[in-house]
Amino acid sequence: MTYKAVYKEWLENPYYDEKTKNELLAIKDDEKEIEDRFYKELEFGTGGMRGTIGAGTNRMNRYTVRKAAQGLANFIKKYEPDKQSVAIAYDSRNCSYEFALEVALVMACNEIKAYLFDELRPTPELSFAVRYLKCGAGVVITASHNPKEYNGFKAYGSDGCQLPPKESDAVIDEVNALTDISKISCMLESEAKERGLIEIIGEDIDNKYIEECKKLCINSELSRKYGKETKIIYTPLHGSGNKPVRRLLNEIGFENVLVVKEQEKPDPNFSTVSYPNPEEKAAFKIAIEMAEKEGVDLIIGTDPDADRVGVVVKNDRNEYVTLTGNQIGCLLLEYILSQRYEKKELPDNAFAVKTIVSSNLARTIAENYNVESIDVLTGFKFIGELIKLYHDTGKKCFMFGFEESYGFLIGTHARDKDAVSASMLIAELYAWYKSRGMNVYSGLLELFEKYGYVKEETDSIVLKGKEGQDKIAQAMETLRNMELNKVGNMDVRIFSDYERQVRKDLKTNETTRIQLPKSNVLHYTLDSGFWFCVRPSGTEPKIKIYYGVSSYSLAEAQTELKILKKNVKDVINPLLVV
Repeated sequence: MTYKAVYKEWLENPYYDEKTKNELLAIKDDEKEIEDRFYKELEFGTGGMRGTIGAGTNRMNRYTVRKAAQGLANFIKKYEPDKQSVAIAYDSRNCSYEFALEVALVMACNEIKAYLFDELRPTPELSFAVRYLKCGAGVVITASHNPKEYNGFKAYGSDGCQLPPKESDAVIDEVNALTDISKISCMLESEAKERGLIEIIGEDIDNKYIEECKKLCINSELSRKYGKETKIIYTPLHGSGNKPVRRLLNEIGFENVLVVKEQEKPDPNFSTVSYPNPEEKAAFKIAIEMAEKEGVDLIIGTDPDADRVGVVVKNDRNEYVTLTGNQIGCLLLEYILSQRYEKKELPDNAFAVKTIVSSNLARTIAENYNVESIDVLTGFKFIGELIKLYHDTGKKCFMFGFEESYGFLIGTHARDKDAVSASMLIAELYAWYKSRGMNVYSGLLELFEKYGYVKEETDSIVLKGKEGQDKIAQAMETLRNMELNKVGNMDVRIFSDYERQVRKDLKTNETTRIQLPKSNVLHYTLDSGFWFCVRPSGTEPKIKIYYGVSSYSLAEAQTELKILKKNVKDVINPLLVV
């Protein structure tokens, strides 16, 4: 059907509620808005789906959520016949509880038991709960750090990990096979609870999850000592991290954690920030003002579903600066490996994991401790997949995994990035530097002195709507085919196309096959060792460009990064003119 026909069907079909129809009637004279809402189905991708909240097939609403839930239910019945249950969590966003309940009611209608959390919980706790409750799958309703207009549906497998390619393709097939949303049924909530098909969970899972996180402490005595005499400021950015992060920090010894009161309570509109992203310094504005008054030099902030964590520290000029995800990841990796090595607790078969767009410094750190460093595609599910492949089978011992977009995991209690346990480790790292008469920033400089000065940055270019999506796709295809061998006066040495799974040395013309799943990613390594990478976002209407340089000083690295960014953008920007 055409988008106009689908729009008309939503207005006339009694399956859709009056609130939905009234919202659609309000745009009856806006042809472009109608087209954007109905020209396609909101895509269920490899990790689930995410979009702006509203009526229409290309929006997040109770009906598109039902379709995703029914597709997942069909997957569970086919591929997890002995695990006919699902765990469901949600964050503080608009409609999160309503969508979570819709998922539970669809599952109940399919005779699949739903374990529904009693209030908002972090995504990593959902990952833990799936495995603890031996469920066939998990769902968390969240749009992570996106603006308030968004919500999403993230699907997890029975191992607590976001679905890897083979399984996600199977779920996608099940979702896409549902061509008529109005045929999807839900059970009444009262009936589902009466029949035991919805069970409310909460405190018991919290306790088990926190206990597993506490086992990950490396120097618990330092946390108890310095936790009594130092202050840390924490902000949950109106999300689900408030209770678990503060509880965990308190229980390992950090008794003076000050919460940003204006951002403590759940708020679906994130009224104190433009959007709740701990990657951005702007999200820490109130926290920094508080830190200045309290004389605090460490701020920790988690995003709404508490899978990402950001850090603000004082630098050598007494200024508050945000650490990048790469810097946090490398600091934590050095801390974990150095301390395990000193304590003679570093296994011979240890391995660490990072994504292909994360800092190469991590590989250097791992090699220093004779630890294997493995690169995976962007997406934490690939890190979780390696834990299952190597750690769970006893072949290798997982130490740490991270991605530059502020996702970190120590331990195997969860199979997704975990800002709760990462916050604990960041506080412990802080105590460790305190014990050495240092702060976190001086620790970062120490890391650079030891391994070399690196700088990385990411640019995101937003192109909204159908036109924007088409332009991004066209730009990627143009780049893929243009045999780019120079940016500015910098020669490209190696071009890696992860979609075609081919890596080419442009000096020798030698090609090798990339042994990773297909992904729409283009990676360029320059003669200098600098690199950049281009890929479309999998969850937002934007194209992302990653850059990495290294040098003999921070100032020189910054200069080199500025030059690289200009040269790359001179190539890419003309391709994105709408």
